[in-house]
Amino acid sequence: MRDPYEVLGVQRSASAAAIKSAYRKLAKKHHPDQNKDDPKAAARFAEINSANEIIGDEDKRKQFDRGEIDADGKPRFQGFPGGGPGGGRAGPGGFEYSFRTGPGGGMGGGGGFEDILNSMFGGAARGGARGGRSSPFEFDTGGVGLDLDLNVSMSVSLEESVHGGEKRVRLPTGRELNVKIPAGVTAGQQIRLKGQGETAQGHPPGDLLITVSIAPHPYFKVDGNDLRVDLPITLYEAVLGGKVRVPTLGGAVELSIPKNTSSGRTFRLKGKGLPKAGATGDLYVTTRIILPDGNDAELEALMQKWRDGHPYNPRSDLG
Repeated sequence: MRDPYEVLGVQRSASAAAIKSAYRKLAKKHHPDQNKDDPKAAARFAEINSANEIIGDEDKRKQFDRGEIDADGKPRFQGFPGGGPGGGRAGPGGFEYSFRTGPGGGMGGGGGFEDILNSMFGGAARGGARGGRSSPFEFDTGGVGLDLDLNVSMSVSLEESVHGGEKRVRLPTGRELNVKIPAGVTAGQQIRLKGQGETAQGHPPGDLLITVSIAPHPYFKVDGNDLRVDLPITLYEAVLGGKVRVPTLGGAVELSIPKNTSSGRTFRLKGKGLPKAGATGDLYVTTRIILPDGNDAELEALMQKWRDGHPYNPRSDLG
């Protein structure tokens, strides 16, 4: 992925508030629902979400700025190839491999670093063949084994987590795969692709483990099986009532706003939340009265007249 600062169009010195504002504007602009005729909108939306997951998170942003993780959130290999925690070694392609000790193996049982090299690259690591065989790639399968599994993260939109779909994932090796996203996938769930991990001669290929995260939605908030959304309404809609279009995961619907609706009033749209086994959640819509931008002399005069003729105190219960 590109540099997350570049994706969101902010400077590296940008504040957390500036990053959040830039993300919201871009997410709204490039949301697939707003660009149904643009086949590249989903990819741009996913890239924006991935960038926000890195620099929109305080800890991950610090790690990225220090060079500890890359633009995909994956740890960067640093230091001497043999110095990784837990006995890890850098193998083919520069990726870190962790070693498991089997019967008769181990660093203290007559093995050592040469045995590890032998397990990775064959008997030539000892300067010759083992057991009378002449192949330069011979492996000691009874000692140290290779962990060839690959772990990557994949961010999906809320819509993709509900309806499923297909997403292209770039592996640390540079290879790209199309991954099918099952409908109903949840945050933290892993998708395992057998045999799509790292390979090494003499060993079965590892698996690809994809950990799913769900990107923040521009306006929906997830609350268990339910969804919540703030609905901006005008002052005259609040006073006079009317029908207002409300977004849902299945498309916009009309909500009837009663007369004299206060800001903060919540309406429930049954069955418009997240589909889960057993029962589908609901969508809770909370009204937010929004005044027009700028000064409006006519509105001010009307409010002054109303204040003088119909005074009331909505804060009387606060003491």
